[in-house]
Amino acid sequence: MTRPRLRHIAFVVQDAKEMADFYTSRFGMELFHTDPDGSHFVTDGYVNLALIQQRLDGDVPTGFNHFGFHVDSVEPYLETLEPRPALRGGDRPFAEYRAIDPEGNWFDLSAHGFLPPPAH
Repeated sequence: MTRPRLRHIAFVVQDAKEMADFYTSRFGMELFHTDPDGSHFVTDGYVNLALIQQRLDGDVPTGFNHFGFHVDSVEPYLETLEPRPALRGGDRPFAEYRAIDPEGNWFDLSAHGFLPPPAH
């Protein structure tokens, strides 16, 4: 098995569109997905940066939210991590499981990866 690869970083932001415009115009990142809630996802082709739109009625502050590993298979981690990773609900296209490290930092595990599918 190959080593897990860090491929995803997520921040909660006050204006996801403005932040996406910043990263695309200043650093040449590519916008590849926008959620109905206004969250924007950009990539440099290697790492996916999720700019999660802060909700006014939410209790999640702006700033760092979580990171994600691309793994060959999620199953080995389901048996070795405590607490056990939780299946993420809904139709999330980028990560199958959410886990937590010993200091309480969230991270995602994905076997299918965090980048957009290749153009056909």
